[in-house]
Amino acid sequence: MGREDLINTTRAILAKAGFDVSSNLSLRGLCFDVIARKDDMVLVIKVLSNIDAFSKENAEEMKSLAEPLEATPLVTGERSSSGDLEAGIVYSRFNVSIISNETLADLLLDEAPPFIFAAPGGLYVRLDSSLLRAVREERGISLGTLADTAGVSRRTIQMYESGMGAMIDAALRIEEYLGLPIIEPIDPFSFKREDRKKEERERKTPEGLAFKQLVDLGFNVRSVTKSPFEAVTRDDRSVILTSVGQDDSKMVQRAIVASEMSRVLERFSVIIVEKKHERDNIESTAVVSKEELGRIEAPEDLTELVASRGSKK
Repeated sequence: MGREDLINTTRAILAKAGFDVSSNLSLRGLCFDVIARKDDMVLVIKVLSNIDAFSKENAEEMKSLAEPLEATPLVTGERSSSGDLEAGIVYSRFNVSIISNETLADLLLDEAPPFIFAAPGGLYVRLDSSLLRAVREERGISLGTLADTAGVSRRTIQMYESGMGAMIDAALRIEEYLGLPIIEPIDPFSFKREDRKKEERERKTPEGLAFKQLVDLGFNVRSVTKSPFEAVTRDDRSVILTSVGQDDSKMVQRAIVASEMSRVLERFSVIIVEKKHERDNIESTAVVSKEELGRIEAPEDLTELVASRGSKK
């Protein structure tokens, strides 16, 4: 299946599951192909025929966008150098979940979550470590007895009880011995934001007078990469997809993509230009000049200006 077909399949699954889904955003230079939202869940999705093409740089670009949007980066793919991606298995690279469209459909449409994840050395499952320890201690089962049953060492059982993933055969033996379901489903939409707190603190505000003015107004301005905008600007009331652009065709193209994203995310988008533009908006992206920005004295004034211009068609 070609990549365009894969993207459309991903979009169709999400739409059928009740997500508001963007159009195919696979423009040159973007780190993602689809944005989707359902209630409070926002997904930033890259679609690849071969997931071997997913690089660390691409992962970091997706994370830099997902963080300020409180979204989850996700990759859907078809195969790797090892073969086709298997249904019901969650793969991962650079702390980003990777699944097949079949797994996505099973999870969202059939409420059949995956239970297996791939990691160096093979396929694993996650155990309810608290339940495992509580039941073992309550029944007076020694580490040695459970280790012999599972075919692993005592130390491995201790690590299972501390949250380490288990080989599938060992986990099934433990479940059968205890007579309890201790294997937990895998959530490919989970994203360990806490691992990136230090990195996010060190992320710099984009350079330029316009972004400095936004900071002076009291906004938190987060730099993003490989996106149709350069920063996510937010305060307690609003989130604005923000870019500084020249009056050219590339600016128009970026504004159109930002408009599509703002529609799905139910956020505002703005492009700040050098001089007053002949248009107040490009689709739903507001156009504000640096002079106009300089006259704004309160963050709510900017939010209202962007909202009013973005609503004009």
